[in-house]
Amino acid sequence: MTLRTTGTTSTTGTNSAPGTAGAARLADLAEGIRADYAALKGRGLALDLTRGKPSPAQLDLSTGLLDIGAAALGPAGAGADHRNYGGLHGLPELRAIFAEVLRVPVDQLLAIGNSSLALMHDTLVHAVLFGVPGSARPWGAERTAVLCPVPGYDRHFALCEKLGIEMIPVPMGEDGPDMDEVERLAAEDPRVRAIWCVPTYSNPTGAVYGEETARRLAALPAAAPDFRILWDDAYAVHHLTDEPAAAPDILALCAEHGHPDRAFVYGSTSKITFAGAGVAFFGSSRANVEWLTGHLSRRTIGPDKLNQLRHALFLRDAEGLRAHMAEHRALLRPRFDLVERVLRERLGGLGATTWSRPRGGYFVSLDVPDGCARRTVELAAEAGIRLTPAGATFPYGKDPRDRNIRIAPTYPGLDELETAMEGLAACVLLAALERS
Repeated sequence: MTLRTTGTTSTTGTNSAPGTAGAARLADLAEGIRADYAALKGRGLALDLTRGKPSPAQLDLSTGLLDIGAAALGPAGAGADHRNYGGLHGLPELRAIFAEVLRVPVDQLLAIGNSSLALMHDTLVHAVLFGVPGSARPWGAERTAVLCPVPGYDRHFALCEKLGIEMIPVPMGEDGPDMDEVERLAAEDPRVRAIWCVPTYSNPTGAVYGEETARRLAALPAAAPDFRILWDDAYAVHHLTDEPAAAPDILALCAEHGHPDRAFVYGSTSKITFAGAGVAFFGSSRANVEWLTGHLSRRTIGPDKLNQLRHALFLRDAEGLRAHMAEHRALLRPRFDLVERVLRERLGGLGATTWSRPRGGYFVSLDVPDGCARRTVELAAEAGIRLTPAGATFPYGKDPRDRNIRIAPTYPGLDELETAMEGLAACVLLAALERS
């Protein structure tokens, strides 16, 4: 299917309903747009762009993990037996690899569990039930709010909603959240206890937090003495270019500005090796690490040290991790290039439609004309193309302008992805035509 549209490059920026020129262009193409959508529905597609999952080819890159046999996983020469109880902090050799990536000292980094989402869940639950170092009482004992840069990560929002934590949206820019607004909200209200941050290739926009943004987060005069930065560095090594971005050293900045306990750093290997069979990381101040391990010691006898050893042997060191991720990049970059090409060719002339051009991560953020996101997703679903629900990138699923759609291009093959993107473009045009 080839859509009957052409246009110029579109960039991220302010979005609104189609202007006069855009509406006129839609009207001129109305018959072709409707015909394209009818043809799309007739194809009986079953395509899925809902979640940022590694493709089968990416998973194949880590098959070597399964070849590490019993001899390598037995008692270590130094006397530690990884088959037994203990070792709550995780294997030092694996923590050393990711300490460099996450910018956390090895002795302040935990390797525990298989998912950073699980660690985020646990830390929030413990905060709600017991408070964190510096808390006068548990977060759940009174109204607690978290600042949420938007568009943002739906699983962060789902955690807060589950635990009854109020969410306050804050606009997201190219180098992080609107810090004037963050500083105002945190300084005015002691019930504002935290802010979610995805500092490297933010989900879904691909924004990278700048040094000044991080410094202002570390230094901000929060009214809550136990204010926390929930620093989810999920895409720290997921680069798409030869010039990798790196998140600022948030722990060092917080210590420099007199708030050593302010940041919780999270990471995992979920998109590096095998999802659900990987390793999760938590880094923070020594006081926060002691706080979390104190709680975790009541619910676990220790992490899966054999899996951690497999990962340490497979990745070897930080350089080995970078080489492994270069193989991921070779598989992912063509997908993101394809998304950019289709959006530019098919929607470039629709002035109110903009999208991100990420340098890494797993998503592209698409802003369609105001009031068109939900209808676009509905049309796509009717044509057999599943997308993340409109509004998912905002707290409570409420996008006030109904414009943002998260695109997850990593899992499908290139042919399927091109079909899905061509189809998505047709749905955007039809939704805009209906509203014009």
